[in-house]
This record gives sequence, structure tokens and C-alpha cells, in this order.
Amino acid sequence: MHPDPKFRWQDRDTLRAFVAAQRFGMLFVQTPGRPMVAHVPVVWLDETRIGFHLSRGNRLAPHVDGARALFVVNGPHGYVSPDWYGLEDQVPTWNYVAAELEGDVRALPSEALPGLIDAISLDSEARLAPKPVWTRNKMTPGLFDRMTGAIIGYQMTVSDWRGTCKLGQNKVPAARAAAADGMAAAGDEAIAALMRGTLDDA
Repeated sequence: MHPDPKFRWQDRDTLRAFVAAQRFGMLFVQTPGRPMVAHVPVVWLDETRIGFHLSRGNRLAPHVDGARALFVVNGPHGYVSPDWYGLEDQVPTWNYVAAELEGDVRALPSEALPGLIDAISLDSEARLAPKPVWTRNKMTPGLFDRMTGAIIGYQMTVSDWRGTCKLGQNKVPAARAAAADGMAAAGDEAIAALMRGTLDDA
């Protein structure tokens, strides 16, 4: 998390919504030999638990059950040129949005795995409307069960929530707006839109 308190983001409801919208991140676990990471899609199982799965062949898989883990989600980001502020003696920086969730991980029982896969796929399929939703009923009977034998489902109970929302809140509104315009012109429109949104709170 960024050390400047102006960028600190601690509201759990908005952090939860951000993770739900991005629905993909990096799971970090310290193993006996070294820290390792896996890139996984996630879904909220309830207000404090996220669900995900790993291939049994993933090198991290043997170390996840019972581990203390860190799950990191990155959102829009982009380089900020000092020229855009319209102020003297500025330096380059990077604006970004990120969430860090820390907690204990447990493997799910095998009978809970199909429901987890259904929840993860439905969460993304619902965003593709009006396309008809894909379900595993479209698969050859028995194939889904054989394929899920190659993966392990997990849940992480989040106990620590940390977020950074670095959008130029340390700059005067005019400089923030000018930087947002420069970033949008450079193609970083998503982070520019978030920066403009902070101007309403200025």
C-alpha cells in the first residue's frame, strides 16, 4: 500500500466491489524455498471469502492449503508526465488503483468444486449478455467431472484489507484535471476517468 495517506483506500465495500469487477489477480504464498505467485480468477463466496482454483500441476498448489496468502488485484494505471500538470518543478510518477487482500487459505472439499467453477464462470458469462450463458450442461456427459479432477478449489478468508487509489489527490484540482487530459490523450483513458472522478471530491 502506498505510504501517503492521501492515497489510502480502506473502505471494504468499495474494495470488495473493485475485486468483483476485476475478478482476476495474483496469489502470493511463501513456500519453504521461495515466495511464489499464481495468477487466478476469483469470485466472492460471501462478504469475507474469495474462491479460486489451481491446477494440481501448478508448483504453488502443494503449498496453498493452510497457508497465509496475499491476493493482489491491479486496476487501471498509467504514467504521468510532469509536463501535464502546468506546474513548475514536478517529477514523473505513476497513478494506479490496487487492492491487497490477506488471509488464510483452505482447500475446498471435492464436492464443493463444481459449485465454485459454476460461480466463477457464471460471474463472467453474465457480463457477456445478450450472449446465452454457457453452462457445463453443454459438455459431453462425464467430461466435466474428469476435467475437474485436475484442479483444486480453495477459499481465502480475508482478514486484512489494504488498497491504494493514487489518482493525483496531492495536486490542486486544475493540475489533476490537466494530467487526466494528458493521460487520456496518451491512451490511458480508464485511469484518466478515475482521476476526473476525484475532482468531485476536491
